[in-house]
Amino acid sequence: MNFFEHKQPFILENGQTLPSLTISYFTYGKLNATKTNVVWVCHALTANANVTDWWKGLVGEGCIINPEKYFIICANILGSCYGSTGPLSINSTTNQPYYSSFPSITIRDMVNANILLRQHLDIPKIYLLMGGSMGGYQTLEWCTMEKSVIENLFLIATSPSESAWGVAVHTAQRLAIEADNSWLEHKPNAGSKGLKAARAIGMLTYRNYKILHETQTDPDAEKIDNFKASSYINYQGDKLVKRFNAYSYWLLTKAMDSHHLARGRNISLQQALQNIPQNTLVIGITSDILCPLDEQKFIAENMPHAKLVVINSEYGHDGFIIETKQISKHLKEWIELIHEFANS
Repeated sequence: MNFFEHKQPFILENGQTLPSLTISYFTYGKLNATKTNVVWVCHALTANANVTDWWKGLVGEGCIINPEKYFIICANILGSCYGSTGPLSINSTTNQPYYSSFPSITIRDMVNANILLRQHLDIPKIYLLMGGSMGGYQTLEWCTMEKSVIENLFLIATSPSESAWGVAVHTAQRLAIEADNSWLEHKPNAGSKGLKAARAIGMLTYRNYKILHETQTDPDAEKIDNFKASSYINYQGDKLVKRFNAYSYWLLTKAMDSHHLARGRNISLQQALQNIPQNTLVIGITSDILCPLDEQKFIAENMPHAKLVVINSEYGHDGFIIETKQISKHLKEWIELIHEFANS
């Protein structure tokens, strides 16, 4: 893992200022002499900068996004708990962790932090910017903010604005965290029981009825407690608590709620998408109930150079991480197509 230390004040979209900024990031492969082989991956809510670990089968050696061909970068987002500045970071004015005093942030703030890292790494162009779910929020904002820098775009299971459904889900998750008696205590594990409950809520939207029915139904019709589905949800909640932080989860879901590509730009959402000139591959998942297929259709219908691909998966929203074989096939075909077009 690498760290970029930005020693200057970092002004947030809400007008507040962080006195400095740290961004943790991973790179894979080598930058070619013409600096034209950069692939930048934007990660989702609880992921981290080690993209070859959480997007196995799509990014890494032997994959379509291969470090032998591309210079791959993934940075941990602002507000997270994996090395970049966030609620667990030390506030230089108090010499104590921020915890609940960390200021609210937006997707645009995360992108502005990535832009600082891009400039630090002296990268003039990004050949392919890609992300799924919340990572897709960042890619859409970034290519809107730096049209001349981003050449091609890959989006999956994402949206140009947070839906009322998404806001409602996040609000329920934050209510779960806030109901924890330890929430707002000045310690790293504050709200951990609430975080477990928030993850449980999230799992119901990441998957769907069919896959849980097929994989978590108990064969014993006589059982009256300790159900398989209950154990599964408890397990997923415990797993997240061990690796993530409630302050970051609360903060980042708030950032997702404010995601709207047209906000502050005096245009409609359709116009915001129409103003994105990049060649774009958009993939939607049939069983996704968190970012439904209608949202990807809306993106593709309004972006001038977008191609929509629909994949079937039983895994719902999590299909964007799980279905790497299908995704790789379509991404490979699309990359070959834009390469052929560029050289024709």
